Amino acid sequence: MKVLNIPSVVRVIGFLLLVEAFFMLIATGVSMGYNENFWPLLYSFFVTGIAGGLCILFCPEKQTLGKREGYLVVASVWVVFSLFGLLPYYIGNYIPSFTDAFFEAISGFTASGASTISDVESLPNGILFWRTLCQWIGGMGIILLSLAIIPMVSDGSMSLLAAEITGPTKEKVHAKVTQTAKALWGIYMGLSVIQAACLWLADMEPFDAICHAFSTISTGGLSTKNNGLMYWDSAEIDYIVSFFMFLGGVNFSLMYLFIKGQFSKLLKNEEFLWYTVSIIGFSTIIMGSLLLSKPDMGLTTSLRYAVFNMSSIISSTGFSHVDYTQWSPFIWTIMLFTMLLGGCSGSTSGGIKTIRIMLLLKNTYYEFQRLIHPNAVIPVRFNGHVVKTQIINNVLAFIFMYVVVMGVSVVVFAATGLGFDEALGTTFAALTNVGLSMGDIGTGDYSTLTDFAKWYMSFLMLIGRLELFTVLIVLTPAFWRR
Repeated sequence: MKVLNIPSVVRVIGFLLLVEAFFMLIATGVSMGYNENFWPLLYSFFVTGIAGGLCILFCPEKQTLGKREGYLVVASVWVVFSLFGLLPYYIGNYIPSFTDAFFEAISGFTASGASTISDVESLPNGILFWRTLCQWIGGMGIILLSLAIIPMVSDGSMSLLAAEITGPTKEKVHAKVTQTAKALWGIYMGLSVIQAACLWLADMEPFDAICHAFSTISTGGLSTKNNGLMYWDSAEIDYIVSFFMFLGGVNFSLMYLFIKGQFSKLLKNEEFLWYTVSIIGFSTIIMGSLLLSKPDMGLTTSLRYAVFNMSSIISSTGFSHVDYTQWSPFIWTIMLFTMLLGGCSGSTSGGIKTIRIMLLLKNTYYEFQRLIHPNAVIPVRFNGHVVKTQIINNVLAFIFMYVVVMGVSVVVFAATGLGFDEALGTTFAALTNVGLSMGDIGTGDYSTLTDFAKWYMSFLMLIGRLELFTVLIVLTPAFWRR
């Protein structure tokens, strides 16, 4: 095995830092437009840009990235982005604690929606814009963005794509990786613009509409208001956001093919159908439970709350427009369970992903059939095709690791002083990138956690966003051996 090509990794990260600096400049422009103190954002722009330039200066040669370098870039760039992304909060003293500032940044880039800021309305618009923009950048993926706009970075673009895109299988809509990245980002930006326009037409201010579009399509869930979408209490806004949260959990490659006229690719896709049926089914259960436990709520309100919250939870967006902690424990249990499901592979959502749940259930069912008919060859099929044993093994290993990390994390959070409900909810919130918890933490204010718990939760948000293996493999001794 070859020695890791560290200069190639540094060079790619340098280019990505320039991309982050560009977005900081956009946020600076927003701050200037509102006549605010724009210096924290401008200073952050210069620091980030200089750091990126130095990385490129000291590693000037274009390098080919291997598989290991691809994993290292993807695993490290989220941390690097968060370290520079915290600067506007920290320099401006909006979040005076370095730990809290890092937590806020990595929660944004991993589209987790967890926060340590109790009063977001006290923040200037430039910082609020940066906060939601971080989610938008991280939602579709930092690496995918780089492949779309800076193809000169490296000759190992497929290695980066394989390490970045979620799910056990990777799809390309074009033969060239760069064209695939541009197509997916085109869909992503188009949906963001359409949603912002819809929210504006629904009487949301343009600034809030743009920020909530960023938070929705990225399935991040951060809001510009302390009460989130409860601030507007609008059925029209709730249904608009519900629809785009649903779309955020759909495979963007399939959406692209649908737009190109290949309707059957999406409408006959088993994962998409299971994802859709899951939201409809669990929404029906929640609605029925609300009608039984709160009959004064009425049918239309129960339907609105059920659809919104199930779209939010399953897509891992984490928006909340009602204090669900006041609902029955049965509904909490359903919501906690559905956090694990996640949306489709190749989407912006977190969680285990629908395709893995499907393959696990199918393989379990067929295992019973194999026991009954030991001489029969009964392969697992998905969308009419036989699934390779390697993929089945990957799914089983992933779910096993997911359960192990969950169990260990509940114990770790309990050791920091959290009760069982809070420890379990915080684990689910971080690992699934939903952001919503249980107990006293409730709708996602993590300011009361200890510093150690915040750093550990930051780690869980990272591995949840990159689906365990990408990060954990970098932490193994074998990865660094020659």
